[in-house]
Amino acid sequence: MQSYRDFDPEELAADPLFQRWKLQNDPEASTFWTEWLRQNPDRQTLVATATALLTAIDQHYAESVDKLIPLSDQEIGLEMSRLRQSLKVRQQPFRWIQYAPVRYAAAASVLLLLGFFGWYWLRSTPARPAVTYEELVARQPDPLEEIVNTEGKAMLVTLPDRSTILVYPKSRISYPKQFAGAKREVFLQGKAFFNVTKDPSKPFFVYANNLITRVLGTSFNIQTNELNRQVKVVVRTGRVSVYAADKPAPNRKADSSGSGVVLTPNQQLVFSATDSRLTKSLVAEPVILPQIESQAGFRFHRTPIADVFATLEKAYGVRIEYNAALMQNCYLTASLTNEPFMEKLDLICRTVNADYQQVDGNIVVHAQGCD
Repeated sequence: MQSYRDFDPEELAADPLFQRWKLQNDPEASTFWTEWLRQNPDRQTLVATATALLTAIDQHYAESVDKLIPLSDQEIGLEMSRLRQSLKVRQQPFRWIQYAPVRYAAAASVLLLLGFFGWYWLRSTPARPAVTYEELVARQPDPLEEIVNTEGKAMLVTLPDRSTILVYPKSRISYPKQFAGAKREVFLQGKAFFNVTKDPSKPFFVYANNLITRVLGTSFNIQTNELNRQVKVVVRTGRVSVYAADKPAPNRKADSSGSGVVLTPNQQLVFSATDSRLTKSLVAEPVILPQIESQAGFRFHRTPIADVFATLEKAYGVRIEYNAALMQNCYLTASLTNEPFMEKLDLICRTVNADYQQVDGNIVVHAQGCD
């Protein structure tokens, strides 16, 4: 797992998990960082410095957005120079903290170059108005069939194209009696598991509030949460393209996939209408793909690390990136048949003196190499 011990303060401030802890009070992130500080008490100064930096940036950008302060190329160049000078005080951490609000507020205009572009864009982008299930259904030119699950267990619904939807309690779906047009469309409120029949000539669309999921044939979960205005898509098999819609329209072209985020097995995406954020990540507990579940074997005897990672990729459908040349002398002897994916990865990385982090729904391994 990512150690963070060697991070600079600005690198830590740019980390999404750290931002979720400090800016959003995210419970999962808070639990992680509380435990991390317990295990790394000597990094209190690093966390305090990164916090001061992030707080100054957050306040500065909030003021800049409210006042619509423009920044010229000359100002950006000047602030970049000031930022470089401010970084020279790293060897004096307490002085850094003392002057951080002034120095970082002055340098905030160039943080786009330090990995904050996405964060700033979210801060400066107004939230999309929430689109309700009722509004989506009302926009359709023809009457729709509606299924409402008022029972205490999931309900299986078969669509006209033989696709199936497992509709969970307190959820509902609407769809046309026949998929007569160039596309198949379903509207969802609540939670449902989709198993879509393949038909490349007629793509399948699921509309859930402000989020659209497009697929040709796969299985996946979608869940809407009206309380916190979030939509989550979790892929079990196949690939889907997910994108936010400013104005979901019934006349959208059938071959349009929008500027979508592609999800593959064991990946998920959460869309927050509150701040128009799309967050892609691995699911909490990746599972072995159904088509190879009976063939999966994780017994290794002096197996090259490249073959170990290839076995994991094939079994779970999760991409693992690493420096093959640096790790060419790394081998693994272990039996990892019963461990969950993340535990397998932890054990492998500890064995070869490496760590890893999740990046955009993939795994990136950092290693020093093996003798």
